[in-house]
Amino acid sequence: MYRILDAQFIAPGIKRFVIDVPRIAKKHQAGQFVILRLHERGERIPITIESSDREKGTIRIVVQAVGKTTYELNALETGGAILDVVGPLGKPSEIEKYGTVAVLGGGVGTALAYPTTAALKKAGNRILTILGGRSRELVLLEKEMREVSDALYVTTDDGSYGEKGLVTDKLRELIGKGEPIQLVLAVGPVPMMKAVADLTREHGIRTIVSLNPIMIDGTGMCGGCRVLVGGKSQFACVDGPEFDAHQVDFGVLMRRNRMYRDAEKESLERFQQACAGNGQGGSCKNGAAETAPVTIAGGKP
Repeated sequence: MYRILDAQFIAPGIKRFVIDVPRIAKKHQAGQFVILRLHERGERIPITIESSDREKGTIRIVVQAVGKTTYELNALETGGAILDVVGPLGKPSEIEKYGTVAVLGGGVGTALAYPTTAALKKAGNRILTILGGRSRELVLLEKEMREVSDALYVTTDDGSYGEKGLVTDKLRELIGKGEPIQLVLAVGPVPMMKAVADLTREHGIRTIVSLNPIMIDGTGMCGGCRVLVGGKSQFACVDGPEFDAHQVDFGVLMRRNRMYRDAEKESLERFQQACAGNGQGGSCKNGAAETAPVTIAGGKP
């Protein structure tokens, strides 16, 4: 069991955890992730490592409740525990001195982009960060990203904070003003990453995206995280999670991510019903909804 040293909501439905995992903290590099299993009947889910502290032996993760397991995880509090934490997994980010790097973070994707952004800044790059969210409360890690950026811009869909619009609108503006951008890193919802790739392809700007497809074991053996890159099958868990955005087949990625949508919805509904029946008010602690097992072996959180 791995202890949760701190658990705090940082936005509606989005929680940050500090977990005591000394071996993972010691080995973690930017761009890598862990796979969690909450209890014996739990599914395995991939979660990006926001940051690590080697001296304290901890990692931080940010989790958005969108499915059964992430709802269950976000019900855990400081002092709780997680059965399995495996990692660090995936290839680390390629950190070099590129020049000017534009980093685009959408929602919880910002937590994934943060460690890579910090490493790129440390390597001597000039960092232009664009953060996006549907509304002000869903713009995450602004303070942390500002500390590792030379300039930071915020966009919101509803205009409640920063500039009204999408992250791609701001990126298009910067390119139009002649910003000498050598690299773009985009992390967020798949449609957002695809839109960024379409924009930068027109201008010949190298673009990297981090993919989070359906994943089970994190070792490449199950094949669940297969993605099509440059016309060839690759596994996000061992060949990624970062890929050349201009080579990713986003259509295939989106279709694969929708494969278990009905099963995931059913699993969440059964979980919430079981919690309500247990007098938990629809939010269960770890393992409390044993009568509502997960209906698929793995998947996106």
